Amino acid sequence: MNTETTEYDVVVLGGGPAGMMAAGRAASRGLRVLLIEKNVVLGKKLSITGGGRCNITNAEFDIRTLLKHYGKAEQFLYAPFAQCGVQETFNFFTERTLPLIIEEKKRAFPETQKATDVVRVMEHYVRSNGCVVRTGTAVRGFEMNGDSIIGVHTSAGVVNARAYVVASGGASHQETGSTGEGFTWLKKLGHTIHASNPNLVPLIVSEPWVKKLSGTVLPKVSISFKNEVRKIKKQGDVLITHFGLSGPVVLNSAYEVKEMLEDGMVQVSIDLFPKDDIGSLRAMFQKLIEDNPRKTLSNLLKSWFTKGVVEAILQSVPTDGRLTMSAMLTREMRYMLVDRMKNITLTVTGTKGLDWSVVSDGGVDLKDIDTRTMQSKIHPNLYVVGDVLHVNRPSGGYSLQLCWTTGFVAGNSVCV
Repeated sequence: MNTETTEYDVVVLGGGPAGMMAAGRAASRGLRVLLIEKNVVLGKKLSITGGGRCNITNAEFDIRTLLKHYGKAEQFLYAPFAQCGVQETFNFFTERTLPLIIEEKKRAFPETQKATDVVRVMEHYVRSNGCVVRTGTAVRGFEMNGDSIIGVHTSAGVVNARAYVVASGGASHQETGSTGEGFTWLKKLGHTIHASNPNLVPLIVSEPWVKKLSGTVLPKVSISFKNEVRKIKKQGDVLITHFGLSGPVVLNSAYEVKEMLEDGMVQVSIDLFPKDDIGSLRAMFQKLIEDNPRKTLSNLLKSWFTKGVVEAILQSVPTDGRLTMSAMLTREMRYMLVDRMKNITLTVTGTKGLDWSVVSDGGVDLKDIDTRTMQSKIHPNLYVVGDVLHVNRPSGGYSLQLCWTTGFVAGNSVCV
């Protein structure tokens, strides 16, 4: 195998958000940097994130409040986020003519609403600072001399450098190249690696009627998941799919639901009117009937809901949606319909797995990393950033902020 003759200070493995940030920052400090990416373009996964809009960060500027969303990793993240947090992310993109806008739940997006613009900014940051970019090049692992890392094996030969930054991503969206291969390299180097689990992933349910309602959105509902030992309850938008449930609140519940599934199937209850108790809702529904006595039941319910939601309500309720006049509804039917609005029930049998996961956890245990610099505690010339780290986080910009933060800190610390 050929050995690279050019000497680099830093080799960054992975051209995603964390890798580009690390490479760009290191190069801006005057270091000789090589960025290696196995795809033919940089930022392939980044270009599709957020449905192509790219949820760059979460606009929670209080660091303590922000880090509460990172679960057990919170205690390790104060040092890096103090160096590069949400405000620094806003400043970084605004200074590069890509201002951000803040939407519901503090989710921040590029004003252009285009993830490709985020990739463009990051690639320019890398190249304009003199970083050498080598795409279409696969990494095989590290070249060792005793306990020292002296090179990295690639499909083009061995490349030598003073330091190495692993930014190869996690195991979600594997079609974009995020196959978790960096975990294998790092395990061989002696790091503790946690297995990947789908972190933000749709749920599979057993009820066949959901297939007919695929694409239906249940907005601003309360949803609870329970088994014999545990119950969680959240509010948000739920998307019905051909296999089960998705949408922000479901994705953000998936990690906990997956743990609950270890004890068997999980029951789901969806409340379409979380702000109203059942007595108030019965009175509201009675008033709707009195105001529209000649409407069919289906048309009556469409006064409140979309067609798909109406069908969800009518499922398993023993009454005919084509009932000639709503005034013909008996008290028992009315109560049954209201009960259904407050409790649409489903059974979760599993998740869609890593292939469908928006984000996965797993990776290097943070106890192995000095998070003040993102430097390995085992190999001083090795740095680990982004999704390669074992951090559980929800959707809403938290994952990309982790990439911007850890990438910047590594790029700022390497070869000091």
